[in-house]
Parts: sequence; C-alpha cells; structure tokens
Amino acid sequence: MPRMGPQERRTEQRREQRQALRERILEVSREIVKREGFASLSMRKLAEAIDYSPAALYLHFKSRGDIARALRREGHASLRDAFLAHTSIADPAARLNAMGRAYVEFGLAEPETYRLMFMEPASSAEAAAGVDDNGNGRAAESGAATLSLIADAFVELRAADRLPSRAAPVACAEGLWANLHGIVALKLNGAALPETPAAMLVELSLDAWFAPVKGTELRFSGPDRSDTSTR
Repeated sequence: MPRMGPQERRTEQRREQRQALRERILEVSREIVKREGFASLSMRKLAEAIDYSPAALYLHFKSRGDIARALRREGHASLRDAFLAHTSIADPAARLNAMGRAYVEFGLAEPETYRLMFMEPASSAEAAAGVDDNGNGRAAESGAATLSLIADAFVELRAADRLPSRAAPVACAEGLWANLHGIVALKLNGAALPETPAAMLVELSLDAWFAPVKGTELRFSGPDRSDTSTR
C-alpha cells in the first residue's frame, strides 16, 4: 500500500476529525432525546453540551430536523436488527410471535427514540429531505425494510394455507404493525391497563389473527399469565 504524502495525511486527518465530531453530535443528541425527549433538543443546547459553537454543528447538520432524521435512521436500523435475530425461526407464525415481542420490547426500552420514530410528526421540510435525488423515500427511515420481514412471514403462511385473512400479505403485515404500535403507544401513554403484561397483549393480538386457522395456536412464551408486571 503506497504511503500518503503530507497533504494526503492532513486531508485524512480532517476527514477523521469531521467524522468524529459528527458521531459526537449524534451521541449527545441521542442522550438528550432519551433523557428529555426530542422536544428538548435544540442546536444551542447541543452546542453547549459538546462545547462547540452552533456554527460548527451546522457544518454537519443543517437543522434540528436533520439530526432527527439521523436518529430515526439509527432507530429503524436497531429495530430491524432486533427482527433479524428471529429470522432463523422456521415456523412463520412463531417467527411473527417473536418479532412482535421484539417490537414491543424495543418500544418500551427506548420510549423517546420510539416516539421520535413513530409518534413525532415530521415537518414539511423534513419530509422533503427524506426523499432521495430520484424522488424515492428512504426505506431505512420509513421502516419499509422492517415491514418486509413481517410480510415475508405472511407470504409463507399464505403459501401454507394458514392465513385466514384474504388480504395481501403486505396488508396483513401493515395491520399487524398497527396492532403492535397500538400496544406500545398505549403503554407509553399510560392508557393500557398496567396489570396486563405487554407480552400477553402481543399474544392476544396474534391470537386474533390466527384463531380461525384450524390446528394453529401460538403459545404464550412470555411471563406467567398471572404475572402483573409489564415485562
């Protein structure tokens, strides 16, 4: 490998410094959002936290909304990784059960990140910036990559004649996602009954999907049914 000259080394050092500062900005932003919520995040507060001028931050992120998009992408990547951990489960119904529990566990473990991902409306400027040069929405930010993993399981269930719904697998995946989001949102807002464990709510949602299928039953694999905790 050829050695870098002085100019190349300086260029590489500047690149590494810029990348390190960008990662530091995201790290501190993530901490503020987790601790106080996205509404508390401002460019001025962030600049004070990392001891840089606001002008330095704007070299990396054009706005607070730009940081929000980066944090959303990170959140969607983490959620997808949680789903991927269960893709080796051969039975698609059991796989959906595991993914459903993983989704709810993620939402309850990372409440402010979840709110930012699914419960904070994006501004018109953010929505426009969330489209690439070809006019296509970014799959990682929209959650389409995660949705496809749910849809894959429904495709397998339809092929095995184990899906009672006549809807397309993608529509079924969207419906289940809506069920799971409802569980997390109700828990985060304190509207769900505290004596009903979140894992049981996931099972009950899945039971509603599969109850009409003869010979198919999803077994509860979370806490004991008498458990009154939420985890």
